Amino acid sequence: MTDRGGAAASSVTIGAALRQGTARLRAANVATPDLDARLFMAEALGLEMSSLLARRERSLEEPARLRFSTFVERRETGEPAHRIIGRRGFYGHEFALSQGTLEPRQDTETLVDLALETLAAFGTDRRLRILDIGTGSGAIALSLLAACPNATCIGTDISADALRTAERNALALGVATRFEAMLGAYCADARGPFDLVVSNPPYIPSADIEGLSPEVRLFDPIEALDGGGDGLTAYRAIAARTRDVLQKDGSVIVEIGQGQDADVAAIFASQRYELTESRADLGGIVRAMHFR
Repeated sequence: MTDRGGAAASSVTIGAALRQGTARLRAANVATPDLDARLFMAEALGLEMSSLLARRERSLEEPARLRFSTFVERRETGEPAHRIIGRRGFYGHEFALSQGTLEPRQDTETLVDLALETLAAFGTDRRLRILDIGTGSGAIALSLLAACPNATCIGTDISADALRTAERNALALGVATRFEAMLGAYCADARGPFDLVVSNPPYIPSADIEGLSPEVRLFDPIEALDGGGDGLTAYRAIAARTRDVLQKDGSVIVEIGQGQDADVAAIFASQRYELTESRADLGGIVRAMHFR
């Protein structure tokens, strides 16, 4: 590695560079300095993280050293690690990220679990149609399609950048022929009927945005975070607009923020939806709600 502005080390090993990078990230108060350093080194070398241990004593070539140092420098400024490498794992797949997409997070896998159970109840002979509102990187929609070969999905989003990213991810996962990206809000021009509508909408109250961590507030798209004055604007729109595009036996499954379950249930009840299940994430927080 180089010291900032200094000369390149003549023969630094992968292990030594990892130790230096970890120290820099720790000094910058990064929450997981060792993990991030190993992620960056694996990316710089084009290897799996599990391969690093056996290579720690090998010399780090200059191109990889420069890539690693650049990753560390960006992380020191607060940029999230997975935004730096440009992708993140979700539900056993890798999803490319872009400016218009949220990073898919493990909490959202709760929604995917619930959605897959709902789709399975229809059986494998039925051709299923899914609508993903606010598809972003396509993490939800494409994870469902990868698991359900008898399903197709329309993913809507107000960000053209997000839709381009979702289309790239659909190609990478081999489900592009069953995925359609559609620009617009909520149901956009998507024609029903759909068997399932899913959404991870913006649900953070506007006044709370400034209190988010810089990694979220400065790097995630604000339109994918800001849920309006009470954080519930999107749920009102989804509950009101999905009735016209659902099959009679169709379902709506939404992700929610902590403590929003009673309010979201009331919003859907006002549109004559029945709450059939609420599902908690690994932290015990109600994270996904299923309505019929």
